[in-house]
Amino acid sequence: MSSRRQVLSYLLSATGSIACCTGLTAQTYPSRPIRLIVPFPPGGVNDTIARPWAERMRQQLGPIFIENIGGAGGAVGAAAAARSSPDGYTLLLAPEGTLLVTPIASKRPIYDWESFEPVAILVKSAVGFVVHPSAPFRTLKDAASFAKSKPSTLSYATAGVGTSNHLVGELFKSLAGVPDVVHIPYRGSGPALNDLIAGQVQFGTVVVTGSVLALHRTKKLHLIAVSSRTRLRAQPDVPTAVDEGFSNLIWEGFHGVFAPAKAGTEIVTRLANANRSVMAEKAFQTFLLESGLEPEPDSTPQEVRRMVSSEVERWTPVIRDIGLQLE
Repeated sequence: MSSRRQVLSYLLSATGSIACCTGLTAQTYPSRPIRLIVPFPPGGVNDTIARPWAERMRQQLGPIFIENIGGAGGAVGAAAAARSSPDGYTLLLAPEGTLLVTPIASKRPIYDWESFEPVAILVKSAVGFVVHPSAPFRTLKDAASFAKSKPSTLSYATAGVGTSNHLVGELFKSLAGVPDVVHIPYRGSGPALNDLIAGQVQFGTVVVTGSVLALHRTKKLHLIAVSSRTRLRAQPDVPTAVDEGFSNLIWEGFHGVFAPAKAGTEIVTRLANANRSVMAEKAFQTFLLESGLEPEPDSTPQEVRRMVSSEVERWTPVIRDIGLQLE
C-alpha cells in the first residue's frame, strides 16, 4: 500500500511539473529569435510587407530574422516552413498563391493549407497587368487583340509557377480566348520586374506594390489594369479588368502569417495579439496603403481559417476548369 501511495504521489508530482513547465513555456515565449520564412527572393511584394512588419514585431517579441527561400512559386519555402517544429520559432509570411493555388494545382502536393496554423492576414492585394513602354498596346483589351492578331508572339512574366500572378494570367488567357500567350515564370516578382523594366519581356502580371506604382508614375512601366473589384485607392486612374470588359477576371489576394500545423493555442494567440498591436499603427497602415495594399488590422486566427477554407472551395473548380496543373 505504501508503495502504491509513493507511485501515485510521484505521478501527481510529475503531472504537476509538466503542467508547470507547459505554462512556463507559454508565458515565456518567445525566449529566442524567431525565423520568418519569406518564400521568394528579396525585392518583391513579400519583402515590402515582411521587413517593416518584422521590424515592428521585434518590439513586441524580440529578435526576428527573415530568411528568403525562393523557388517553385513559393513552394520550396512553404514546404520548409511546414516541416519545421510547431514551436513558434519558425513562421511563414506568404501570399494566397503559395498557400492555396500551388497545392490545389500540383499533381503531387508536398503540403496544403492544412499544413499551417493561421495567425493573421496582414493585407489584401491586387494583381496588376503591366507593360513595357515599347509594347504596342496600352489597354487590356488591346493586349487581347494583339495576342489574337499575332498568335504565339506575346508572352507574360510572373513571380513563378503557381503564384497568384500566374493564376490571373491564365484567367486572362482563358477569358480573352488567347491560349497561346506564353508564360515566363521567374523566381519572384523582383527578377520579373527587372526584366520587364529592361524590356526583355513586354507584358507581365505582378502584385501591385509601391514599387510598381512608382514605375507606373515615372512611365518606366505602364500599369494598364488591376484584378481587384474596385480601383485602387492609391492609383484610381488605373482601370480594373472588369472596367476593361473582363467581368470574371477578379482576384483579390492576401498576404498572411502562418505557423506550422499543431502550434499551440497559446503561441498562436501571443503572435496574433502582437500582430494586432503592430497593425493598429496608423503610420504602418498609411505605408501599406501607399504601397497599393489594403491593411487588415482586425484579423484573427479564427477568421483566417474560415476565409481560407472558403477560398479553397471557391478556387478549386476554377483552377481545374482552366487546366492549371503544376508538376
